[in-house]
Amino acid sequence: MPKPEDTAEAPRAGRCAIVGRPNVGTSTLLNALLGQKLVIATPKPGTTRSCVLGVYASSDPPTQVAFVDTPGLERPKGALGRVLIDSARQGLVGCDVAVFVTEAPKASAPPQVNERDATVLQTLDAANMPVILAINKVDRLKEKGKLFGFIEAYQKRRAFDGVVPISATRGTNLDALLGEIRRRLPEGLLYDADFLTDRPERFFVSELIREAAMLNTRQEVPYGIACELDSYREENDVLRIEGTLIVEKQSHKAIVIGTRGETIKKLSTEARMQIEAFLGRKVYLRLFVKVVPGWTRDPIKARQLAIKEGQA
Repeated sequence: MPKPEDTAEAPRAGRCAIVGRPNVGTSTLLNALLGQKLVIATPKPGTTRSCVLGVYASSDPPTQVAFVDTPGLERPKGALGRVLIDSARQGLVGCDVAVFVTEAPKASAPPQVNERDATVLQTLDAANMPVILAINKVDRLKEKGKLFGFIEAYQKRRAFDGVVPISATRGTNLDALLGEIRRRLPEGLLYDADFLTDRPERFFVSELIREAAMLNTRQEVPYGIACELDSYREENDVLRIEGTLIVEKQSHKAIVIGTRGETIKKLSTEARMQIEAFLGRKVYLRLFVKVVPGWTRDPIKARQLAIKEGQA
């Protein structure tokens, strides 16, 4: 009879990229897998601008998955779009497996590969690694039978190493997805037990401010918002933060500030509450707004601001 240690599963660890076109739920999926909010998520395109690493850990069986959330992959629009595509492709480097996230088909949609998904798949074809298809938002699909034709169409485009229908918002089938990922990771462990991310605290603070700004603005304004932290210091048990929201036009600045400053007051309050919840400490937050004309279309400015946001 085998001893208990002989039947135990070997520890496994590795890197897993989460990729997809914009707004299919890659960031929501990462937060759901980690069981906490690590990365920002909004319904607005261009929310994710930097690759963010978040480590999932389990002792039964011993597993560490370093998930890499990547910017949405699509045909680049302007200088900022090209920066985001470069960032997403860089996020695939060194990964052992990728989860390709798409969304369940709408009732009227034919069973075929979405054109924007085809762009993502071209990048994955060149990455040379196992790819798992995760079909998100299945909770919205009333006719579950439509999934069969949908999956068949995607399998014809690429022979996926696994297929898992999921709902990131409801947590549906996430254990099954983790199982598919684990089977494709090398043996051994990589991180300390309490390691969560390689990003500094200031990065997440900057992101939470940008998230609040994006959620409180509309149309083209959210895409052109960047955030820089100007001051970040502890004073009398309060973390005092001053930051600048960068926009492309004077008219966008007026929108972010709002009538009698109502919009910036609202988003500042929302951001402060999110930061306090994230850090578990009292925060004072003061925000300013600055215009950098056409920065999303300027290759140098777009890359400089993207780097600053990534480093915070």
